[in-house]
Amino acid sequence: MFPTLRLPRRLLLPLLAFASLTIHSQRVLGNELGTEELGTESHIGKTISRFTLDNCYGRAISLDTFANKKAIVVAFLGTECPLAKLYGPRLEKLQQTFGTDDLAVIGINSNRQDSLTEVLAYSHRHEITFQMLKDLGNKVADIFAAERTPEVFLLDSSFTVRYHGRIDDQYYVGGSRARPEISELSEAIKQLLSGEDVTVPETPVEGCHIGRVKSVSPTGSITFTKHIAPIFNNHCMRCHREDEIAPFNLTCYEDVIGWEDTIMEVIEEGRMPPWFANSKHGEFANDSRLSAKQKDLIFTWIENGMPRGDSSDLPIPPVYTEGWQIQEPDQVIVMPEAFAVPDGGIVDYQHFVIDPKWTEDKYIVATEARPQNRSVVHHILLHVIPPETTPENHHRIRGPILAGYAPGAIPLTTPDGVAIKVEAGSKLLFEMHYTPNGYAQQDQSYVGLCFAKDPSQIKHELKGDAASFPHRQLVIEPNEPRTQLVQDSRATKRDVALISMTPHMHLRGKSFRYDLIDAETNNVIETLLDVPAYDFNWQLKYVLKKPKVIRPGQFIRCTAVFDNSANNLSNPDPDQRVRWGPQSEDEMMIGFMEYIPL
Repeated sequence: MFPTLRLPRRLLLPLLAFASLTIHSQRVLGNELGTEELGTESHIGKTISRFTLDNCYGRAISLDTFANKKAIVVAFLGTECPLAKLYGPRLEKLQQTFGTDDLAVIGINSNRQDSLTEVLAYSHRHEITFQMLKDLGNKVADIFAAERTPEVFLLDSSFTVRYHGRIDDQYYVGGSRARPEISELSEAIKQLLSGEDVTVPETPVEGCHIGRVKSVSPTGSITFTKHIAPIFNNHCMRCHREDEIAPFNLTCYEDVIGWEDTIMEVIEEGRMPPWFANSKHGEFANDSRLSAKQKDLIFTWIENGMPRGDSSDLPIPPVYTEGWQIQEPDQVIVMPEAFAVPDGGIVDYQHFVIDPKWTEDKYIVATEARPQNRSVVHHILLHVIPPETTPENHHRIRGPILAGYAPGAIPLTTPDGVAIKVEAGSKLLFEMHYTPNGYAQQDQSYVGLCFAKDPSQIKHELKGDAASFPHRQLVIEPNEPRTQLVQDSRATKRDVALISMTPHMHLRGKSFRYDLIDAETNNVIETLLDVPAYDFNWQLKYVLKKPKVIRPGQFIRCTAVFDNSANNLSNPDPDQRVRWGPQSEDEMMIGFMEYIPL
């Protein structure tokens, strides 16, 4: 064990703020959702009793209205659930594909948290022509025994269930595919219209819990205002608020009601808040996990019927700045053009090169990356391209990361005497990652930079390094469940203070570990970070609670394991031989590090 550097608090806190950037990938939607496994009681063969509900325009619609149809799709949908947003347009496409003579699609919203106005807005935004009905009190959801959104039931002309489950396999918990490989609902419709038996009558359901009206009266001393709101404020609200990337708000009591089952599920399964470091190694300043006591408070509160409490007990809510959080930037770097984000599918990383026209070295003391359209931007990284880099290598050779954005990230403001140095003639590279949310949109993000007023006063540089596996040597064979790659950093020639570590792999990444190594003996001195279940969905930066001094003759060894088998549900193609590449279907093995030379 080596001594731990104790930087002055005024130096440490801004660095930790910068290093707390969390990079989200295109699959974030899965972490808010769950899977309803196939149970012992099948829905198939059940005849649905007649019901009448008001549509989103207030007109009463009866199931009997569709008695002349050979096939009826009843889809339970929600206005905020990410999968329901993505699959609403797909249901409309199915209706258009099969026509209205023999098929009727009916959307039903049973969420108590979704108003009739919100259902109408959902219908308009997705250009839905089929009937959208509001199920007050979730009575029809109870008739069907529906649990999630989206969840579909295919009925025949006698209102008997012939298929139950998902729409297709493109979007699922923790992942998504570029396109569906199996479209079970479409196949079931074809078979039913042809008079055939449905060969796959039931499939697992993916999505959010239906927000049911609970029969439990609120009781107990644990209340939202006194006990639960402080937890949500500190652990959830950076993402779960208006116009941020999370699928629903947790800013007030009314926002939470209806999401309680989903909240319990994602906490119980460890999907929220996202954190993947092995607790046996290292202490981290940005550890987002809930304590056992906090979890118990949330669970007990929900089980007790979610008492509101006295409004005087509410904590002061966190304040989020709408304008620049740093001082007025000296220069604003804008994407050269707006990027059109589609309504669905996977969007590969987008890259844009900018020449800032810097004729002298720049010492950067504050940066802030700002998405123009927060609802679809999952992360922004602004890289430095060294001045000697040829155009064909602009996307491959990168210097330090100047700025980054992800939901909840804090802008960089360096302490006095610390800066990031960028050489004259350098160019900048925007790396953008977008997640479609069901609506086609555009984004043209930007970054603000502040320069040191007097570069002579800069005494320390904030630097970055990486243990990156050689591009040409990175090969992962088809259907191989365990490929281990090891890469060492350079041995330091002087004392440095390690600030943070960020493991980076793509969809086949399985685990990642940072070990501190004695160069003379090649022995492990200490495991600095162990991520046993790496998730491309949440590529976290792990910020040491206290910077670690790395001595001369020591280096960091990064060990990564990849799973290219069918057992890896995120794997886009187990039969593919995988090499290094910038897109998510390719692979990388990089152990990023941030440090200060001492």
